[in-house]
Amino acid sequence: MKNIKFLFVAIALLLVFTQIKAQNVTVSTALNNVLSAYYGVKNSLVTDKAVFAQSKAKELIVAINAVPVGEMNVGQQKIWASHTDKLLSDSKHISESTLENQRDYFTTLSKNLFEVFKGLKMNSTEIYQQYCPMKNATWLSETQIIKNPYYGKQMLSCGKTTETLAVETK
Repeated sequence: MKNIKFLFVAIALLLVFTQIKAQNVTVSTALNNVLSAYYGVKNSLVTDKAVFAQSKAKELIVAINAVPVGEMNVGQQKIWASHTDKLLSDSKHISESTLENQRDYFTTLSKNLFEVFKGLKMNSTEIYQQYCPMKNATWLSETQIIKNPYYGKQMLSCGKTTETLAVETK
């Protein structure tokens, strides 16, 4: 009888820990999807492709809306909630505008997304914040190589890395 009770408790604990681990993966995966969609917008702007930037911005909206806020802790929820509307607004404007206007909205999108990842400390890859002195604006990159989304082919390598968010392990 003791063995059955022990087995039952062990299975229950295993299920609880599995559920907790799955929740963390879900939030992490959702945030990775947001970052990946953002990089899609950035890379479209780098290549001066407004139509692709529009499409990638729509993907970004879907990714932002898919983040399971209820699975975040209270501090993370506050950070996410304070930026979500801004991220969605900039993404929506990018999805509806021309290249020049897309780059203007991309400025605040980049600033807010960096604040989100810096505050949440849940990135599973390094994030490089890079700076364009001509635009006086930053963007996020998946690599240290400078590919300027504000001027695209015109000034592709103009800029520098100003901060790196290291991989966060929890």
